[in-house]
Amino acid sequence: MNQLDVLVSVATDLTAALSSEQRHRRLISALRRVIQCDAAALLRLEGQELVPIAAQGLSADTMGRRFSLKQQPRLEIICRSDGPVMFPSDSELPDPYDGLLSNDDGSFKRIHACLGCPLRIGDELIGALTADSAQPNAFEGIDMGLLSALAAMAAAEMRTTHLIEALEHSTERQGLIARDLMRDVQLRQGREMIGTTAIMQRLRKEIELVARSDFTVLITGETGVGKELVARAVHAASERRTEPMLYVNCAALPETLAESELFGHVRGAFTGAISDRAGKFEVADSGTIFLDEIGELPLSVQPKLLRAIQQGEIQRVGSDKLMKVDVRLVTATNRDLEHEVKRGRFRADLYHRLNVYPLHVPPLREHADDIPLIAGYFCDLMRSRLGLGPVRLDSEAVEALKCYSWPGNVRELENVLSRVTLKASSNVIRGDPVIIMKSILGPDFTSGESCRQAAHSPPTQAPSMTNLKEATREFQRSLILRMLAEHKGNWSATARSMGMHRSNLHHLAVRLGLK
Repeated sequence: MNQLDVLVSVATDLTAALSSEQRHRRLISALRRVIQCDAAALLRLEGQELVPIAAQGLSADTMGRRFSLKQQPRLEIICRSDGPVMFPSDSELPDPYDGLLSNDDGSFKRIHACLGCPLRIGDELIGALTADSAQPNAFEGIDMGLLSALAAMAAAEMRTTHLIEALEHSTERQGLIARDLMRDVQLRQGREMIGTTAIMQRLRKEIELVARSDFTVLITGETGVGKELVARAVHAASERRTEPMLYVNCAALPETLAESELFGHVRGAFTGAISDRAGKFEVADSGTIFLDEIGELPLSVQPKLLRAIQQGEIQRVGSDKLMKVDVRLVTATNRDLEHEVKRGRFRADLYHRLNVYPLHVPPLREHADDIPLIAGYFCDLMRSRLGLGPVRLDSEAVEALKCYSWPGNVRELENVLSRVTLKASSNVIRGDPVIIMKSILGPDFTSGESCRQAAHSPPTQAPSMTNLKEATREFQRSLILRMLAEHKGNWSATARSMGMHRSNLHHLAVRLGLK
């Protein structure tokens, strides 16, 4: 295929009725057809960082990383250039992808041939397109004019995609300039919610849907799954995003001060009340309040919270005056509030007011394929915090992380990577690459080998059944029992994980003879 044919093919792909993700992948594939390279990446500029949105030839954790222009001199040079940049094969500047090639064998393979193009619309920089190879002379004779044409197409496609997405979400704001629209899209996507699996995509869609309303949201999930991130994503995508969002940890509120903290008090209301004080609901008027660990809220305070939700009225402690507030309430808990209601530890009427729109955040083990992306993000975070050189994960370490059950979820993953990064860096000269091997992860991760063997072992043959209906029933029975065991007998949690209403799961279990 000659150069003109390549450009025509790319233009056809970019104007086809495809998703933005498909167009990005085809653009990268086209770049690799033009340039024989080991890796190629399309990156979007967010502030002073380049964020990968499509890549080929790089490890999975690359997509979870953020490349700071201040810390990556090659990317900074590319972004400041007016056209394509090819670096000398003997350049001493560190390459952002050193050790990240997908065919890296753990020896921290360094990049020798590197080129890139800034992506601009007019004078505005919106991203970069890069290509890399481990072969020093891989890019000799490259037609820079063709590379510039590809970059122009990529920039136009990225800008069009962002504008379309922004207009879909904010049609009433058509008069705003493109930069504002792109910023809104980034807020809606939730920059810290990392994951591309189907279960995470469904969660994002649910967040976008409920954010348009003023419904009260109840976020459920195990400890460490990221319920606060979901709450912030709901606020960031709502019409109240320009107003404050206040965080309250109900578990940290002493019963004697909980009412004052939420609704305020007047001078002399109790010992130590030396002046009037506004509560969180007053401060957050027109905005959002996030009540974390709502299941820990004292019973004595729950009626006042119920009134605040129902009538939008609050009353300071020690005052007879009622005040109107307009607050959107988002709550979170790792408890089963239905069970708490039955035990008399939570008001039923308050529970139903909170549970207008439930959002369940899945445990990490249910979207293990996102672990490389999340791990890449945390590795970059540790590199920045500890002032290290590049931090890379060995492929066996990534596999071991994916096989672990993660009872502490994303928070535990962050703690593990923080700990092992510090250990791995102890014998490394400052600035040199830090490689995290499977052996340094600890004994809890030795089960990764059996996990991998199980994943590659041939599937067990299903019992011979000529009756399709009975075979289907048997599959349903085994699936429900397995999910029920994973959720320790909790039918509500099991129903949520299976995408069913609890009553529907109950009726199905009765039909299958499980109840």
